[in-house]
Amino acid sequence: MGYEFQVTVDSENPHTLAKWWAQALGWEVEPSNEEFIRGLVQAGHAQESDTMEFEGVLVWREGQAIRDPEHPERPRVLFQLVPERKTVKNRLHLDIRVGDARYEVAEKLEQSGATVLHRGRQGPSEWVTMADPEGNEFCVS
Repeated sequence: MGYEFQVTVDSENPHTLAKWWAQALGWEVEPSNEEFIRGLVQAGHAQESDTMEFEGVLVWREGQAIRDPEHPERPRVLFQLVPERKTVKNRLHLDIRVGDARYEVAEKLEQSGATVLHRGRQGPSEWVTMADPEGNEFCVS
């Protein structure tokens, strides 16, 4: 039996990047359980500094996950807070598979803050290599 996994992305602004990726993939940001967070802080199991408000909602400062609302059993993507900026090329990246709509989707993503890095082709396969608003590479294929 195989193991379950999630993909974790280091991020300067996990909540902002999670929101961007949720929109890019047609996924949803996992909802925050504000009552649970407040309870942990009141019980002394967490500090106020572990939390923040994002778009009017109390959230954990350290990260935010997104998920496919139609297939919650699929792996989620977690964006976690790190102190440093991205400085080198990713060794792992996501491929967004959209079929023949790759150029239209890439244009839409570019309008929402992504950057086109490269247009590639190998045999019958075509893709657009892009970077998200924090510089993380991904492909639209």
